[in-house]
Amino acid sequence: MKKYHFFLRVAVAVVVLLLSSFNWPTVLCHSAIGEQPLSKIAIHTTTFALSDSASIKASPLVLGLKGDDTEWVAVDFENDKPSNDDWIGVFSPAKFNGSECYMENDPKEQAPYICSAPIKYQFANSSNSDYTKTGKASLKFQLINQRADFSFVLFGGGLSNPKLVALSNSISFANPKAPLYPRLAQGKSWNEMTVTWTSGYNIDEAVPFVEWSQKGQHKVRSPAGTLTFHRNSMCGSPARTVGWRDPGFIHTSFLKDLWPNTVYAYKIGHLLSNGSYVWSKMYSFKSSPYPGQDSLQRVIIFGDMGKAERDGSNEYSNYQPGSLNTTDQLINDINNIDIVFHIGDIAYANGYISQWDQFTAQVEPIASTVPYMIASGNHERDWPGSGSFYDTMDSGGECGVLAETMFYVPAENRAKFWYSTDYGMFHFCIADSEHDWREGSEQYKFIEHCLASVDRQKQPWLIFAAHRVLGYSSDKYYGLEGSFDEPMGRESLQRLWQKYKVDIAFYGHVHNYERSCPIYQNKCVSSEKTHYSGTEDLTCQSSARLTRVGVCTRITIGVSASSLHSTTRRFFSNTRRAVMERFMILLPSLGTIEMS
Repeated sequence: MKKYHFFLRVAVAVVVLLLSSFNWPTVLCHSAIGEQPLSKIAIHTTTFALSDSASIKASPLVLGLKGDDTEWVAVDFENDKPSNDDWIGVFSPAKFNGSECYMENDPKEQAPYICSAPIKYQFANSSNSDYTKTGKASLKFQLINQRADFSFVLFGGGLSNPKLVALSNSISFANPKAPLYPRLAQGKSWNEMTVTWTSGYNIDEAVPFVEWSQKGQHKVRSPAGTLTFHRNSMCGSPARTVGWRDPGFIHTSFLKDLWPNTVYAYKIGHLLSNGSYVWSKMYSFKSSPYPGQDSLQRVIIFGDMGKAERDGSNEYSNYQPGSLNTTDQLINDINNIDIVFHIGDIAYANGYISQWDQFTAQVEPIASTVPYMIASGNHERDWPGSGSFYDTMDSGGECGVLAETMFYVPAENRAKFWYSTDYGMFHFCIADSEHDWREGSEQYKFIEHCLASVDRQKQPWLIFAAHRVLGYSSDKYYGLEGSFDEPMGRESLQRLWQKYKVDIAFYGHVHNYERSCPIYQNKCVSSEKTHYSGTEDLTCQSSARLTRVGVCTRITIGVSASSLHSTTRRFFSNTRRAVMERFMILLPSLGTIEMS
């Protein structure tokens, strides 16, 4: 068998555990993020303060005339009483109807004038410093096709006390129902690729399918299944109330019996009832190598990325702007990537459903080209009484429905987000940290079976991934309680790693970086400084305080990603593309993985 030299890029919000006999390491990233920007808007308290001296206008009226799914819109407005608190909200659908508001508590309470949060917003003076003097300004918004028309509202009173001053004309995309934002994922077998996308077409209106082929070969059409969900599918507010927005229809098609390492072209389509077709643009992907195939294999792993707006909208509390850096770097490097794992905290929508469309649009150049595999995190799943292991409200009432529907994973039950997948020399066991994984649980049995069933002669690299971190240093949160790990998981899973000789484990959830000595059961097992005969532990909290075993190094948030692959090339971990940390895993009979 050939020897392999792999590289790994340490990601934003990723913990990497390198495991060998009796020693295991951690790489971890954590940094506090602000509140979901849309949650700062008290939209249900809006009052009307319409003024004949105020106006707002949006252009062009029709978007996407050339088939584009993203367009820039100019918004011009005037206000005879301008203030630094004025802001512009983008609403879709364009019309407000208070009679349709969902009253979560007392159905007799008075319905608000506006019951849906905007899909994005900007402050009126954000690009016009003299707005408060002239009362006139203009802004640029980037809109994506989200299956409905748009309107723009000029508000006074800031985010906490909004007063509706002026309402614009409505604008829309030429075909708001168009099939968009394809997301690839590995199927349940190595030679199957799934294509998931979003459209405005119910199956009563049009039949969804994928047309695909090798270059120059006969085209095949594979039908697609269709899913959607409704407001009552949400577990609580804001997803069920001000954050609700119709998600459209999510379609998934299964492309089967693929040849290994082969490029296929595809496009998504809908056959309308009148016999005409609606098509997406053409895309392509390369199929998976067969298990054990000794080809070049490049794997990107990261977590907790979220989304951001290229037009500067929603930048309250500096929420997740670094996600664009990560996204853009992956797009630039897409020809050197074979598969991506986004291990939890996907969009940080937190119950504002419109943000999932915006996330799928942001990652579309990546997810339409290589498999985009996800894991469940607290911001996708957790809600009291919903079946999640943790009783927090981190999902904003989504309770896993959005993640399970918007992205495909090859799980036996998509509500239980654990699964395995093969990619050439790698066997991946993806766990769901938001469900019980203690010894004796259903998930624990899956994890052990996944680890035990791999043929290490064919697939020498056994990789474990989940969202929550099983062990790290901390001077707050768990550290204040005298603990350094997620409860009720570390000890039992640690025994499985040792038993089945897991090579590397990846985690998200905590957004900092630390490198320590090799550790097993919370104790250093090596006094070596630069070359460990075992493995090493890497974690860090956001403060500068050092723990008893750690050496802290800060990395730039939102830029890097972890990458495993079999040729030597340079990687980067920050905006300056400087390698911040590098180490290697050595399997003498197979080669090394170098991590940087």
